Amino acid sequence: MFWIDYLVIFIPLIVMAAISLYSRKYVKGVSDFLTASRVAGRYVIAVAGGEAAMGLISVIAIVEVYYASGFGYGFWSKLIIPISMFLSLTGFCTYRFRETRAMTTGQLLEMRYSRSFRITAAVIQAASGILNYGIFPAVGARFLIYYLDLPMYLDIGSWHCPMFALMVTVCLTVAAVIACLGGQITIMVSDCVQGIISYPLYMILVFYFFYRFSWNRDILPALLARPPGQSFLNPYDIQHLRDFNLFYVFVGVCNTFFNRLSWAGCQGYSAAARSPHEQKMGGLLGSWRGGFSHMMLVMIALVVYTYMHDSRFESGPAGANAVNYQLAQKTLSDVAGAPKYDAQRDAILLKLKHAAPRFDTKTNLPVEKSNNSTVDNYDRIATEELRRIDPKLAQTYGAIHTQMRAGMTMREMLPIGITGIFAVLMIFLMISTDNTYMHSWGTILIQDILLPIRGKPFSPKHQLLLLRCGILFVALFAFVFSLFFAQVDYIMMFMEITGAIWIGGGTVITLGLYWKRGTSAGAFAGLIGGALVALGGIFGQHNWVGVIYPWLERTGNLAAVSGILTAVSKPFNPYVVWTVTPYKFPVNSREIAFLGLLVSIVLFAIASLITCRKPFNLDRMLHRGLYSDDGIGKPVPKIDFIKFCRGLIGITPEYSKGDKVLAWTVVCWSIGYAFAGCFLVPLIWNFFYRWPAAWWGNYFWFTSIFMTSLVGLISTFWFAIGGTLDLRRLFRDLAEKKVNDLDDGRVINNVSAVDAARVAEVENTQNRMEMKMSESDKEKKV
Repeated sequence: MFWIDYLVIFIPLIVMAAISLYSRKYVKGVSDFLTASRVAGRYVIAVAGGEAAMGLISVIAIVEVYYASGFGYGFWSKLIIPISMFLSLTGFCTYRFRETRAMTTGQLLEMRYSRSFRITAAVIQAASGILNYGIFPAVGARFLIYYLDLPMYLDIGSWHCPMFALMVTVCLTVAAVIACLGGQITIMVSDCVQGIISYPLYMILVFYFFYRFSWNRDILPALLARPPGQSFLNPYDIQHLRDFNLFYVFVGVCNTFFNRLSWAGCQGYSAAARSPHEQKMGGLLGSWRGGFSHMMLVMIALVVYTYMHDSRFESGPAGANAVNYQLAQKTLSDVAGAPKYDAQRDAILLKLKHAAPRFDTKTNLPVEKSNNSTVDNYDRIATEELRRIDPKLAQTYGAIHTQMRAGMTMREMLPIGITGIFAVLMIFLMISTDNTYMHSWGTILIQDILLPIRGKPFSPKHQLLLLRCGILFVALFAFVFSLFFAQVDYIMMFMEITGAIWIGGGTVITLGLYWKRGTSAGAFAGLIGGALVALGGIFGQHNWVGVIYPWLERTGNLAAVSGILTAVSKPFNPYVVWTVTPYKFPVNSREIAFLGLLVSIVLFAIASLITCRKPFNLDRMLHRGLYSDDGIGKPVPKIDFIKFCRGLIGITPEYSKGDKVLAWTVVCWSIGYAFAGCFLVPLIWNFFYRWPAAWWGNYFWFTSIFMTSLVGLISTFWFAIGGTLDLRRLFRDLAEKKVNDLDDGRVINNVSAVDAARVAEVENTQNRMEMKMSESDKEKKV
């Protein structure tokens, strides 16, 4: 890192901090802190929401997946395109949630079911979300240590301070300060500013990758050199990929429906738009927002894999061999840094040094490989030696090694200036996700647990103080969890299994918004059933190596359990294979989550059908018909063929001409190009003639690099301008917004407190009319 890199890092951070501090003055009440007063425009929702949802941990996790399984299985994920497009265009779940005017999913659950269910659900949801978030600061801090080449320990006087603990503290402090300053307002403003600044930086980084690596000379040959059944490009040759395969895609299709609104990590954005229509349009804009940010993920995975597997990049002080050696060395010092491992660690480091025949005298790094080594030779040596010491330690080593590979490689690969750009992008992504998740899970603790238990309102001042305390509690938990929790699996799988604790939440929210006969009893059954499946999976994964497998072996039950698991998974081979080994739990996190989803749906449906006595009044919850602001509701249009087609893609009378153009462009791009052109045509073609792997390489280049570059060139300027203009309007609307102290998240008799008086008036009027009609009918009979 040179001074220009630090300049590139600090200038954007200072700009973001200054605007965030400026936005704090608009926080006047609870609704400002929770939902930014519900005045956000579509571009702010799209830009800021995209930045918050991506995150540094998502970059590392997705690159980790691509490095392990390539891009071939992603071809089948295009099945999700028409489904996702239809759900976005119709505003599936998101539109109805915004119609409820709930500030959190917990408030929605009390309105739909009961207060006791809201509290129970909030406990499970918060536990799932906070556990899921627990590794975010750890991964982010570790990435900065590895990428910036910081020492593992820092001597401050007589204090031998772990750099990891120090970096976790810094990362959490920055995010917590932003979240506590102004809640959703400062979070959304800072995320939007980060997104606007990041768009051109993504473009610069991607163009550098194009300049440095040739597709035909460097990248494609590395991707083609794969064993049979494990192709990185050919979707018909992936049967031996274990974790990220066709079953992984299938579960993703199911989650598209049932987990549409369940994950509350970014829930502040779900209620921040100025209207349900604006919320829907923000989601539609998200279809075009990706551009270079998505390309950056793909290109990082491509160039890292190429750099580590192409012999042209193997030797030299900054070559792949040197990167592997440093990565193994640093990861070993990371996971086995305790004094009790000193002797074993030194012995392993000596073996790593002997694995390379020649070292550079200046850097003390290997500059060439021994003839009998492989690209991951150092990793193999360290893993085997650690297994002899502690098998679980070897698991943690493997997880961290794969996570940090991309950061270490990028550090050696990028030139001056670009190194700083990549660093500030990752810092932006880390901050945006950290403050958003802290806000979401911290506010759930207060709004959906403490507030319903108390039963009466706090003063706005005290409620804001409690909300900030909730955010600080999440930060404190994440600090402790990061220091003591040892990862044993892919990041994506950890997120899957911890998120599965709340897998039943998607069921009760989705069906609760659309099915009148869902009951509280069904919601309890579905939510708890799904959580128990996930908790059982977590226990199995973290105790398999040290407890369960040795116990099965000792008691003689290993063969029986192995036979049962093999027999159960056999019908789903080769994509679901439950093979028993001493090193890893046989059922992966995606499979556990899917089992939890099935259990939650079945239990919710059965219990609801048994206990339902009267259909729920969805119109009242959604402010429709008599319960709308004007007491009339939206007119029901006459149905003709054109209107029917518009309805299929979600076009309603609320759409302006520009909105209709946007909707139709999304349809044409998603169905005409992405689904028909990029999926159906190759699918039919390969039914008659199977493409060789090289053809799939050309297909991947055209669809994922060339066409995405064109979209990126347009979206970079489009969203930078749109986001800037919308941000100015946001400040203007916040200044004019009036505070309503009743809008604090409370629910009275299944109605939001802010709407209670209006609903009571409507229902009293309706009751009087019914009584008059009844008296009139009696008089007629007389």
